[in-house]
Amino acid sequence: MNRRWHPSLVIGLVGTAIFLALALTSLLWTPYPIDQIDLARKFAGPSPEHWLGTDFFGRDMLSLVMAGTLTSFVVAAIAVAIGMVIGVPLGLIAAAWGGPVEWLVLRVNDFLFAFPAIITAILITALFGPGATNAMIAIGIFNIPVFARVARGGALSLKSLDYIGAARLAGMGNWEISLRHLLPNVASLLIVQATIQLALGILAEAGLSYVGLGTQPPATSLGLMLKDAQSIFLLHPWLTYVPGLSIVLIVISLNLAGDGLRDMLDPRLKREGLANAAA
Repeated sequence: MNRRWHPSLVIGLVGTAIFLALALTSLLWTPYPIDQIDLARKFAGPSPEHWLGTDFFGRDMLSLVMAGTLTSFVVAAIAVAIGMVIGVPLGLIAAAWGGPVEWLVLRVNDFLFAFPAIITAILITALFGPGATNAMIAIGIFNIPVFARVARGGALSLKSLDYIGAARLAGMGNWEISLRHLLPNVASLLIVQATIQLALGILAEAGLSYVGLGTQPPATSLGLMLKDAQSIFLLHPWLTYVPGLSIVLIVISLNLAGDGLRDMLDPRLKREGLANAAA
């Protein structure tokens, strides 16, 4: 079976690229300023002037979606970066050192897993108030044990291989082995997991903003747009369809990209595919 093209990867990357391009374009240009209010045109449907219509303040929905998508991507990306920067070293340390160090890392992971992002966000909000920054921290904390477990699992599968033993005989310490041999060989697993966590981070940011713990006005995000439109859903459902479908399409695109990357980068899946083709 020819696996070179990876259709899910292509579709996922194209979809992600479209939304990412819209988000980045909002840094320089939007059809209308996101804070431009035109009460005379509120609740207008799609038209040549406003491709996605206007909201209850007469603001252009396409402009809001572009800016909101940027916020969602930034929050999710920084949260993933927090999880990787802290979680990956912890996972490699646990795998390389073992013993009490590994036990301690695993217990810390279990403790962090006990607090979902929403609970962490509530605790942080109670101390520092709601906002996009606190949403990043809350989602990032939840990502730490995810990346720690992925890094540890991948490293443990390599630890018993001959070249790791040869590296120890050559006098390499745990840190050097982790950086020179373990990390490069688990990088593909981490890339795939980062794609998945990015999609989950966008969902988490939308959820936190929806319940009032994430992005706050005058900034906007896709979750905040849903929150603002919920009270008039029966009268103007279009206002919820636009941000809701945007979230769905972004998450689907990222998940397809993650599946495609997994198929392309995981050699075990390649072997399984070849075996199935031969059968």
